[in-house]
Amino acid sequence: MKLIIVSGRSGSGKSTALHVLEDLGFYCIDNLPIGLLFPLTTEATTRNSGTRLQNIAVSIDARNLSDEIANFETIHQRLLEIGMTTEIIYLDASEQSLLQRFHATRRKHPLSDDSTSLTEAIRFEKKLLEPIAQLADLYLDTTELSMYELRDLIKQRVIGRSEQELALLFQSFGFKHGVPVDSDYVLDVRCLPNPYWDTSLRKYTGLDQPVQEFLGGDPMTNRMIDDITRFLEHWLPEFSNSNRSYMTISIGCTGGQHRSVYVCEQLSRYFKRQYNQVQTRHTELPHLNPKSH
Repeated sequence: MKLIIVSGRSGSGKSTALHVLEDLGFYCIDNLPIGLLFPLTTEATTRNSGTRLQNIAVSIDARNLSDEIANFETIHQRLLEIGMTTEIIYLDASEQSLLQRFHATRRKHPLSDDSTSLTEAIRFEKKLLEPIAQLADLYLDTTELSMYELRDLIKQRVIGRSEQELALLFQSFGFKHGVPVDSDYVLDVRCLPNPYWDTSLRKYTGLDQPVQEFLGGDPMTNRMIDDITRFLEHWLPEFSNSNRSYMTISIGCTGGQHRSVYVCEQLSRYFKRQYNQVQTRHTELPHLNPKSH
């Protein structure tokens, strides 16, 4: 039996994620009280429920009692002790994005009232859910994701991965737009020659042959890729051995169009020979995301 716990702040996309899992055959429960989590899994494992309860996904959010959320780690540990295969997916987005989503839908935040503004509720919710966020196996920042991109990302990262298999995501980004908050490793490649300053290359990206030839023929670029590859080859197995399920490696340059894209693609191409689940995502090339190898 497999249990997926979906959590995160209101408006971050939990309902979308749960719908994806339901479409993929999971028995889904929205807004499950945390106190019922252990009895649910015990019932599912002790009774002859056939295939119906072999894969369960539950959504846990701020509508739970605060003391139950604070006790989440204890319940999670009990699940692990009985051998339950459990994954926690935590979704979040920037405060401004959450505000915009609530204004667009005209929904009421579950923690807002006559004395608590929407902004205050969003900020309080982050603190309230911290015990769950700290235990997340997969953290997804949905700030720049459409509903359809989030659906695809959930399918690619969560489904099709065998138990205990490490799923890798290599994503490129631009430092001038901010570092992705869902990164496990952040690697800076701004010291490499920048194709942007060659006017004949400026219109291309790291996915295009002219930029690939420019960077591929540069010794410094090749040395950096080799160094990063050796580093990851050494340490990724250690994360896998510690039961880590997901790793997100973010590669950054100034604008996220050329160097980071090229390096990201080279690393993805190399590591897909060793891992079954390797995806790439280029945050500044949204029309190409997400891409699965």
